[in-house]
Amino acid sequence: PSPKEVQTISLFGQNVPFGGYQTYRCLNMPDLTIGVEICEDLWVPHAPHETLAQAGATILCNLSASDQLVSKANYRRMLVRSAAARTFSGYIYCDAPSTESTQDVVFSAHNIISESGFLMAESKPFEGGYAHTQIDLERLVHERKCRNTFESRAEGVTTVDFAFDSITTTPLTRVISPFPFVPEDKDTLKERAEEILALQSHGLARRLDHTGVKCMLLGVSGGLDSTLALLVCVEACKLTGRPLSDIHAVTLPCYGTTDRTKNNALKLCEALGVPCREINIGPTVTQHLKDIGHDPDALDVTYENAQARTRTMVLMDLANQEGGLVVGTGDLSELALGWCTYNGDQMSMYGVNASVPKTLIKSLITHVAEESPKALKEVLLDIVDTPISPELLPSKEGQIAQKTEELVGKYDLNDFILFYMMRWGFAPAKIDYLMHHAYPALSGEQRKEALKRFYTRFFSQQFKRNPMPDGPKVGTVALSPRGDWRMPSDATVRIWLDEIESL
Repeated sequence: PSPKEVQTISLFGQNVPFGGYQTYRCLNMPDLTIGVEICEDLWVPHAPHETLAQAGATILCNLSASDQLVSKANYRRMLVRSAAARTFSGYIYCDAPSTESTQDVVFSAHNIISESGFLMAESKPFEGGYAHTQIDLERLVHERKCRNTFESRAEGVTTVDFAFDSITTTPLTRVISPFPFVPEDKDTLKERAEEILALQSHGLARRLDHTGVKCMLLGVSGGLDSTLALLVCVEACKLTGRPLSDIHAVTLPCYGTTDRTKNNALKLCEALGVPCREINIGPTVTQHLKDIGHDPDALDVTYENAQARTRTMVLMDLANQEGGLVVGTGDLSELALGWCTYNGDQMSMYGVNASVPKTLIKSLITHVAEESPKALKEVLLDIVDTPISPELLPSKEGQIAQKTEELVGKYDLNDFILFYMMRWGFAPAKIDYLMHHAYPALSGEQRKEALKRFYTRFFSQQFKRNPMPDGPKVGTVALSPRGDWRMPSDATVRIWLDEIESL
């Protein structure tokens, strides 16, 4: 191993620093700092890469002559991923090739690249290939800033500055998924779905035990969010040993409710064995609008929100009457966009979907459907296939007239922006760049419009998130004002919109 203390030695007629504890900082690429260790440095306790990372190294290189043994490849891969994950770095492991001496041991050229614990590239042992990928330095730097357990410490480490003569922009070779919240691998999706349902149902079960309520009150609409919430309630009953009769599902049709969604709500409850009660809120809303002097022909925000608030009022009053807890159905995407009625569906007693985005909810329900009996599977798949709508405007010839994505934009685009803004702290320009690769069919103007719409809504709707009810966190992206997203309700969006306009 090299000496820990950096010394100056003469090499090829130049005096150069020599030693293990030094980093190489790029002056014209500020996020790039390189640290180097050798072979078994990766294995040892208090490894050099830990010190180098704390001193600012974002790229860690290991020059290794590690012999190949039975099952060692898995162990080596695990070590590399662990080192990259613990240090929030890009770890490049370069192994000796099979052309080395085989007198007593064999080498395999097992090259591995990991970014913050994710396996980015790998050459399989004995295949003689190269491992190459692109590492996102901005992600690594952002991750370190967000982790208060990552302590910067430069003592005992020498920094050598360098600069590139020129920096060339190369094409993006990383695959950018249009659905960053949804795993592409089917087995991973199955595992993720089961884990999310477990988190949601255990959170609800604990709240039921803590409050000692007699039942759960839930508004079922035949849409995605209330369907997932109902599935969570069923799982919570299994966990707590409660009968399904403790779930009081209520369908609350009004002016815009279609036969398709209403029938799906009833079929869903029947297939799950959950009792469902129908309360037509039309007469109540009509009387309320009359009481406040609202023109019945004015299909405006008052007309829409009166329905949403009436539904919440009915559920809250039923909860008081029956000693129950109102389970909220609103999801992460709706919270980000503020696509909910303040003191209407925005409010509940426990919001089980609060950190699950709309694109993932579709996949979760599809997964449950594929593993369900025929009757339940059919209704779940039809719910997934139903246009997303709050159904607050009168239907047209029995069909849904108000489609959410025509008003707030496609949920896949909104979730894409939300993910990269919240998870990695990217600015609009970089998100636009990634969106171009994930959605090549979109024009630049379409991307700008999607970004502008999202940021405008996100900033203007914080007042709905600040008083949001409790709910279980299931992923790294969440908007709870208590543990995740602390933002004033009157924050201005101007600098973000200015950047979008400049694209």
